[in-house]
This record gives sequence, C-alpha cells and structure tokens, in this order.
Amino acid sequence: MHNAKFIVPNAFTSINFLLGVASICCCSGLFEIKNEYPVVMGAHFIIFCALLDKLDGFAARAFNASSEFGAQFDSLADLIAFGLAPAFMIMFAYKDILPDWYETHKLALFAGAAVYMVCAAMRLAKYNAMDSDSYPDYFSGMPSTFAGIVNALVIILLCKYKFFDSCPDILYIPLVIMLVTSVLMVCPLFLAKLKKRKSRLINVFQVVNIAGAYIAGFAMILPEYLMALVLIYFIIGFAHGIINRNKIIGKEL
Repeated sequence: MHNAKFIVPNAFTSINFLLGVASICCCSGLFEIKNEYPVVMGAHFIIFCALLDKLDGFAARAFNASSEFGAQFDSLADLIAFGLAPAFMIMFAYKDILPDWYETHKLALFAGAAVYMVCAAMRLAKYNAMDSDSYPDYFSGMPSTFAGIVNALVIILLCKYKFFDSCPDILYIPLVIMLVTSVLMVCPLFLAKLKKRKSRLINVFQVVNIAGAYIAGFAMILPEYLMALVLIYFIIGFAHGIINRNKIIGKEL
C-alpha cells in the first residue's frame, strides 16, 4: 500500500509519454485523420501532453508521492512529448502541406529539428541537475513544455487560417519559431513561475485563465486564446525575470 500513492502521478506521466508517441505517429501519417491535416491532430496531442504534465506534478504533491524515479520518468516523457514530437510535427507539416518546399529545404528543416531536439534534451537535463532546487520561483530559460505548446499552436493556427496557401511569404515562420524556442530553452533568462501571489486580483486572473486553458486545450477549441495566454505569460514572466535578475542570482548565491 505504501507504493500505491505513486500510481496516480506515474499514470499521468505514462499517458503523457504515450500521447507524445501518438503525436509522432499521427504527424507521420500512421493514423488517418478525416477532414484535416494529420499534423493538426498531432499538435493537439502535444497540447494534451502539456496539460497532463502539470497534472502529474500536482498529483505527486497532493499524494506526497514525489520520487527520484518519478522525476526521471517525467523528464523522459517530456523529451518525447516536447522535444521529439514538436520537431517531427514541424518537419511533417512541411512535408504534407508544402511537399515541393520541403524537398528543396529538407536539409535546413532537419538541421532545425536537430537543434530543437538537442536544446530540449539539454533543458531537461539542466533542470534535473540544477534548476529544480536552485530557483523555486523561476524557470531558467523557457521550459520545454511551453516550447512544445508554442510550436503546436503555430501549426494549428497556420492550418486553421490556411496561411500556407494564401501567404507564401511566411513559409519560414514555423522553422524560425522552432529555432527561437530552441534558443529560449537554453538561454540564461529567468521566467517567473505561475504561483500564488500577494494580489488577490492576480490570483483570480491566474486561476480563471488556467481553468480556461484546460477547457480550451482538451476541447481543441480557441487556439487564439491559448496563444494569447502564452504570449502574455512570456512577456510578463520574462520581463519580471530580467528586472529582478540580480536578486534572483543573489538568492542562489
């Protein structure tokens, strides 16, 4: 019975892991998706992974079931869901939607995907080795979870509004965003975590929008709302980290 408390958080992690694999399979065309590009469903799987990733941490704290095994298992699942799956999603998006462009830019796409996957792996390794204890109120660099969300939402929105068909000048955008998120994952910028604040208004705003994000994410609706939330969080969170950088480093020392 003592080990039973670990079942719930590890179950969330297992589902997260399998959804990451399902995203790769879906983007590659292994699963047939009617009325839309397979990469769109693959992108939604990545968003599901992000939502579940937060639930396994919540469950671990609620059941007092944190463990070294759970931390390593979670990182492995994150590498699949937010490291490999987004990179494959971007490559297959170009391959399925813009096959001619894909053929002429295949090397650049592979190089960009390789950079992204390596940066995600480095980010996760760095978090396990250093950041999980050093910065209780901040992330050092963009978490791989958010990098995966950003890239998934970009593909969903571009396909939803058919930008690939109507705006040939933006064909590089998914590749560029993948590279930008790669850099942000390993850069030394601090991102404030979503935590309980002194202001009741801020706490209510956070709770309402987190609930809204879970509803929209699992219902596969309102990607514009999700992207707006992510951008607002990044702007405010990174700005807060830049302004308070000396205090943050001082606390670590």
